[in-house]
Amino acid sequence: MTQSALNTRHHNRIADLHGDITAWRRDLHMHPETGFEEHRTAAIVADKLRAFGVDEVITGMATTGVVGIIRGAQAGPMIGLRADMDALPMQEHGDVPWKSVTPGKMHACGHDGHTSMLLGAAQILAETRDFAGSVAVIFQPAEEGGGGGGVMVREGLFDQADCQSVWGLHNWPGLPLGRFGAISGPIMAGIDYFDITIRGQGTHAGLPHLGVDTVLAAAQLVTAIQSVPGRSVSPHETATIGVSMFKGSDAYVVMPDQAVIGGSVRYFDDATRDVAEARIRRLAEGIAAGFGAEAVIDYRKNYPPTINHAAETDTAAQVAAALAGPDAVLRESEPCMAGEDFSFMLNERPGNYIWMGTDQPGRNNAMVHYPDYDFNDAAIPVGVGYWLGLVDRLLPAK
Repeated sequence: MTQSALNTRHHNRIADLHGDITAWRRDLHMHPETGFEEHRTAAIVADKLRAFGVDEVITGMATTGVVGIIRGAQAGPMIGLRADMDALPMQEHGDVPWKSVTPGKMHACGHDGHTSMLLGAAQILAETRDFAGSVAVIFQPAEEGGGGGGVMVREGLFDQADCQSVWGLHNWPGLPLGRFGAISGPIMAGIDYFDITIRGQGTHAGLPHLGVDTVLAAAQLVTAIQSVPGRSVSPHETATIGVSMFKGSDAYVVMPDQAVIGGSVRYFDDATRDVAEARIRRLAEGIAAGFGAEAVIDYRKNYPPTINHAAETDTAAQVAAALAGPDAVLRESEPCMAGEDFSFMLNERPGNYIWMGTDQPGRNNAMVHYPDYDFNDAAIPVGVGYWLGLVDRLLPAK
């Protein structure tokens, strides 16, 4: 999809700013910051909002969160547009000129693109103000596991910015550039984390009868946990459990006094999550007891599922269709089992979280969270156009 194909009255201004927004994005990519440490990123965002003439700039929410409030020329309700700012704790393997200069950190999920696109939209909104109401541009820290969205809500986000609705956007490799996924209902899974420590008397590996084989007990637990989705959860519900960490001894000849496993539970229904948690606890305690060991369970409720509201999803689909054409909007799809903390905001206000396609022939279209991922800068006009289209639709000037 080319810039000329975008159906937006802001076409020329978006085209003028495309180079600037790309430069912002690449600078953020070079200097990634992980959750609650986005101090440089937050300072850049706040400085640009002030330079754009945004009416109010709120900083320090959830440590590094930034909220800008832009008032239109006419009175009306407030809506919230949200972008995430944090990078991932992983080493970049790509070889672009704007490659991360920070070892062990990279923008592998496109939050650099999200932040830059929302900044571009904020600049145009502050310039034009041809809408009836107010727009809160929400720059959120720590989406990648830190729950920054939840922290912002708990610290009074909607007290300081009384949004009537909230809207999120995420770039989506796998969808072609210029296409959108506007899916009603569940779109991203809820996610909980667990760590289970099996404790017992350690011993020499050649004398196993003198102690407790905590590694064997933990291995049995890994296998047993896999039965929970298939045997304890209704076939009409969805849950996945993944054990991704296993730690025993550091020596070949030592049977350790503890073995630790860790993983995640992903779900869409709270009752399903409760069943999974209860079964994991019961299996851990029972298997440990059977081996003469003890299970210490740390189960943490992390992100709720991201559930799009029906009416707002219809609005998002209409905006995307007006921007890119009616055939460019996917309305039905299996939800993704990854987590997303925009869910905390959707639990407080109606809204929609939309997928924006970025795949383009002739470029590296690596999936998010891959070490050679890089946001597609050709998608910038699409994202900016979508944000402005939402404002036009929701806050039309009288």
